[in-house]
This record gives sequence, structure tokens and C-alpha cells, in this order.
Amino acid sequence: MLPAMKTSRLTARVIAAATVAGAGVLALSSPALAHVSVAAEGAAAKGGYAVVDFKVPNERDDASTAKLEVAFPTDHPLASALPEPIQGWKIEVTKAKLAKPLEVHGKQISEAVSKITWTATGEGVKPGFFQKFPVSIGALPEDADELVFKAIQTYSDKEVVRWIEVQKDGAEEPENPAPVLALTAASEDGHHGAAAEDASDKSDDAKATATTTEAASGSDDSDTTARILGVVGIVVGAAGVAYGVLAGRRRTPASEA
Repeated sequence: MLPAMKTSRLTARVIAAATVAGAGVLALSSPALAHVSVAAEGAAAKGGYAVVDFKVPNERDDASTAKLEVAFPTDHPLASALPEPIQGWKIEVTKAKLAKPLEVHGKQISEAVSKITWTATGEGVKPGFFQKFPVSIGALPEDADELVFKAIQTYSDKEVVRWIEVQKDGAEEPENPAPVLALTAASEDGHHGAAAEDASDKSDDAKATATTTEAASGSDDSDTTARILGVVGIVVGAAGVAYGVLAGRRRTPASEA
């Protein structure tokens, strides 16, 4: 009876340890999934135009995301920022005068978008869901490797989360990091995608946006699945070790007898 009792206790301890390990991995991976982020649909080449998605997950289980405010960079102002209409959301684009005018395609631009605000007219982003807010932006700066967009997320219960902390080189990721868009080098043929601002291409751009959004959603699902499988692997591995230990202990008394 004693060996059996010891075996049961050991099994319980190993299972508990494996569970804690799995929970720890999930805890470490969850924050990265919960951040407000920005990503380009395709390449965001320097000097060109791109469609970018501001991705907003809902971290709360008792409130919806009712508003998103995104501040555009002032150190590298963008002459064009066109948000895509989204059903159930009111969009307000705020512009500001530039201290130094920009020259885009031979034209002087004296103001640029400083902020875009999305306000829910319905339920907003409900618990357990996320929402993408697409914006066509350009021309992207040629003298920068990234653009920082500080964002403010407001919930239906008036709680405000400020995603405004800038990542510093060599430092750990801040608790509420600001969304950062990485820029790529311009293509060798010198084309930056300037046709994206041409009104005649809006239909094709819309189709491409829809296709890319589906692909991005699939990528998000794959990433989440990979994380879950990783945790399952840890738990199964721990259980395998426990089984090996128990099997070894059971064989030892038999061989000694």
C-alpha cells in the first residue's frame, strides 16, 4: 500500500508542476497578443504608399472597446492618410499645420493628418474579439526606418488604456508599448507604389485590401495555434517524464526481489 500511495502522490505533484509550467508559458505569451499594434498589408517601402492596419484586441471580459485614437508622427508627417470606412464606426480625421511644408510630387503640402479617431456607433469591439482599422498612408519617409503611432484605447465603461510608451534600444518591452510600423527599403526600380493615391485604382486597392486582410487573419490564427501547441507540448513532455520516473520506481523493487 505504501508504494502505491507514494506513487499517487508523486504523480499528483508532477501533474501540478506541469500545469503550473503551462500556465506560466501562457501568461508570458498573452501580453504580446493583447497590445494595440500596426502592420502593413504587404510592404511599407520608404518613399511609397501603403495600407496599414491598426489592430485592436479587447482585453476586457466585461466591457467593449468603444473608441480608438491614433496620433500620427510629427517628426515625419504624412501628407496623405485615408481611413477605410468601417460599418459601426464613426471616423474623424484631424489635420494640423506643418511648421515646414512638405513637397510631394512637386506640390507643396502645408498640413498633414495629426490624429484619426474611430468611435463606435454600435457595440464596438466586444469581449473575445479584435478589430482592424485600415488606413492608406504616404508618402512614407525615406530617412526613417520606422514610424511610431501612439494610440489611446477607450472602453465602454470609460476606462482608458494609453499605448504610448516608446521602446528603447536594449531595454525590455514596456507595459503599454506604442504601435510601431517598420519601413522597408525602396525597390531597386525606384517605384514606391505612388499609384496607390490614384483615384482610378481605388477599386483594385479595395480588393487587394480585402484579400490581404483575410491572409493576415489566417496568420494571426496560425500564430495563436502555434503558441497553444507549444504549451500542450510542455505539459505532455512533463507528463512523459513523470511516467518514466514512476515506471523506473516500479521496476526497481521487482528487480531487487
